[in-house]
Amino acid sequence: MSLSMYQASVPVLSRALTNLAHVLQKGGEHAKAKGVSDEVLLQLRLTPDMFPLVRQVQTATDMAKGGVARLAGVEPLKIADDETTLAQLDARIKRVIEYFGTFKPEQIDGSEERAIVLRMRSGERQFLGQPYLLDYVLPNVFFHCTTAYDILRQIGTDIGKKDFLGA
Repeated sequence: MSLSMYQASVPVLSRALTNLAHVLQKGGEHAKAKGVSDEVLLQLRLTPDMFPLVRQVQTATDMAKGGVARLAGVEPLKIADDETTLAQLDARIKRVIEYFGTFKPEQIDGSEERAIVLRMRSGERQFLGQPYLLDYVLPNVFFHCTTAYDILRQIGTDIGKKDFLGA
């Protein structure tokens, strides 16, 4: 049996975002115990030229929701990047996971050859569905989830590989 585009996208991205919410929750508990405010926590970064924690989460969720929507051939859900608290970031993640629930497998299955065009600051990028998912969306989501994890781990949050991968 072959793996469908739906199976390779929605469940995988849902799990990644669920696990991201979990590590954020643990990071928030750690920060609170240390007297670190959400404002400070959300602006932490690994190095000066990388995005802060808040932007890592926003980018992971944007990439995930955009990926699923484009594979389905619809315009992605728009969410403002205005979160200032962990609770707001958690709500953002939950909203994206709920959004995934609006897609049926038949909307995404068969999208391997769907033309996908991204308009970016650097110009237009063209993909076909399968390489878009496997070579662009999934690596980007995991990069930003991993970077968020690393920021939280760097400040001493008691998280490990099991937290990142989930049950």
